[in-house]
Amino acid sequence: MNTTPTLLKNVDSVLVIVDMQGKLSAVMDEKDAQTMHENTVSLLEAAKNLAIPVLATEQYPQGLGKTEKIVQDNLPNNAPIFEKTAFSCVGASGFMPALEQTKRKQIILVGQEAHVCILQTALDLIVLGYQVHVVEDSICSRKGEHKFYALQRLQAQNAIITNYESVLFEWLRDANHPDFKSISHLLK
Repeated sequence: MNTTPTLLKNVDSVLVIVDMQGKLSAVMDEKDAQTMHENTVSLLEAAKNLAIPVLATEQYPQGLGKTEKIVQDNLPNNAPIFEKTAFSCVGASGFMPALEQTKRKQIILVGQEAHVCILQTALDLIVLGYQVHVVEDSICSRKGEHKFYALQRLQAQNAIITNYESVLFEWLRDANHPDFKSISHLLK
């Protein structure tokens, strides 16, 4: 079946968890941070079931702490976490070689903050030829308007703005998919 090239394919996807660290999450709107964490956990569970690679980053962990426990507990065992001081994940030592090693071109971004690390990572990856999908209900900024304008800017630069349910259904593509039952329970 011939479909639009912007639909996600589980065999071409990489899930990137950007800076989901405790001290950073603590300054986000509590409800937004909780939604981001819950939706990210659902995406991580689906990624494990579908053998989708996961990469994670931590922005200056000496100051902002490690990846949130709820996220760490759901990372696949082989998921590397890259420390960084650059705002874009592309600037993290080892990140690009790990991404290139997957030989996949569809990048699904979740994390924080939308107007800083998500934005800069997405724009860098687009320039490098990747198709970037930003999961709007799995990202945060301290201020809602910062997230809003970051999403507008990203969309204008050819990032695909999506939500976690769309990602899950695009990875499955069909209710007859063998993992449909296990993944459909992740929908809230």
